[in-house]
Amino acid sequence: MSMSVFVYAAEQRSFTAAADAFGISATMVGKHVRALEQRLGAQLLNRTTRQQSLTEIGRIYYERCKQLLADAEVADSCADELRAAPRGLLRIHAPVSFGSQRLTPALCEYLGKYPEVEVDLTLTDRSPDLIEDGYEAAIRIGNLPDSSLIARPLRPYTMWLCASPAYLAQAGTPVVAEDLTAHNCLGFSYWQKKNLWRLQKDGTADHVQVKGRFTVNNGQALRAAGLAGLGIIMQPEILLSDDVAAGRLVRLCDEYDLPSRPMHLVYVADRRPTPKLRSFIDFMLETFA
Repeated sequence: MSMSVFVYAAEQRSFTAAADAFGISATMVGKHVRALEQRLGAQLLNRTTRQQSLTEIGRIYYERCKQLLADAEVADSCADELRAAPRGLLRIHAPVSFGSQRLTPALCEYLGKYPEVEVDLTLTDRSPDLIEDGYEAAIRIGNLPDSSLIARPLRPYTMWLCASPAYLAQAGTPVVAEDLTAHNCLGFSYWQKKNLWRLQKDGTADHVQVKGRFTVNNGQALRAAGLAGLGIIMQPEILLSDDVAAGRLVRLCDEYDLPSRPMHLVYVADRRPTPKLRSFIDFMLETFA
């Protein structure tokens, strides 16, 4: 309390005004100020019979006290907001495959927990500007560029090799990485090296030059081609795991480690996240940590 009393007395240049504001006597205001001066070993105020003015040390101390009190007020406000129920519209961006296969089912659970929140989810494979495009949070896959955004790591985006039982019955099942050179390996347009697949085993990497008769720029379309028996696909585990579990696709070369990519939840740095954003951050970290 002494710090608050000192700041108010310094701003008003009056012990009486501070006494009225805090509901104490002017004598008690003086005791608060003297207690600070004794602790600091320096005079903070020049006192006359009519008013008070800050000393040089007092001006510096006043500025620091004012900032500390403002920070304390922000902290109190944060606590109040966190206790409030999350509500309002939450705009989120995510890549197509992750957003459709994993994020959307999870959001159904999230919306069940927070009935006063509405979600507007956009799925594209481009990376938007969160501030310019009005998103509060986004899922980013791959290495992040330097930015002012806060990034929270999620489960890595792992890849699987798969093909349909019909294709394998016709073309045979690859056992080692080199076997892929004899197969129709379907390409993904966004990869820089569409025809060079990297597989690693026991710390040794194999870079296999593959070929294929079909390339597409969408993971779901590539999955559909794999299900139709056209060839072998390399796509995220989140896109293929249900098909593997159901027997529609067969996972290949699973003793190899395929490339994985980091995945992050990103949002704009803010000293006071809204309750809806705070609840979404916590939910994502619990669900996809």
